[in-house]
Amino acid sequence: MAPIAEPDLVSRPNDTTVEASKKSAALLADRLYVQRSDKPFASGAISRVSLPAGALFARITGASIVPKQRYTTVQINRTQHIELNSDLVYCNHSCRPSVVFDMAKMEVRVVDDRPLREGEPVTFFYPSTEWEMDQPFQCNCGADNCKGWIDGAKNMSREQLQGYWLNEHIVELLKERDGA
Repeated sequence: MAPIAEPDLVSRPNDTTVEASKKSAALLADRLYVQRSDKPFASGAISRVSLPAGALFARITGASIVPKQRYTTVQINRTQHIELNSDLVYCNHSCRPSVVFDMAKMEVRVVDDRPLREGEPVTFFYPSTEWEMDQPFQCNCGADNCKGWIDGAKNMSREQLQGYWLNEHIVELLKERDGA
């Protein structure tokens, strides 16, 4: 199996979560802020910058591999998940996302079809990284193409996933599932 990331992008066993979180927070402070809510799962990341389509938004640094998937983790390959240990964890799902989480490159990029504007929510399409969801949910993103129930790529048809950027591990798992 290929390495999951460059050595400096994922916490080494002797790194502490607190140190990793501080490092990542400093790097992200100029890119996003968290709009907090008292409602469960309603806080979200908001962009502090305007960037063109396809531009690098942030590198994923300070993340740590976890033994078990949770609702806050992001799948990085067929079998592993990471905790982001940064405010990137507040990037919510949208069926019309503003960014992609490229787990092979450990980076977050603006979607290819439109720019990201300052003040816009920083969102990604959860099935682009997740084969199965720890906590499936009813999507309320309001997009014209809203998929409704979000339960990972495994439980979505090819038609539902069409037009979305997908991580390679999701593409490979879809090929296996569909026998293609």
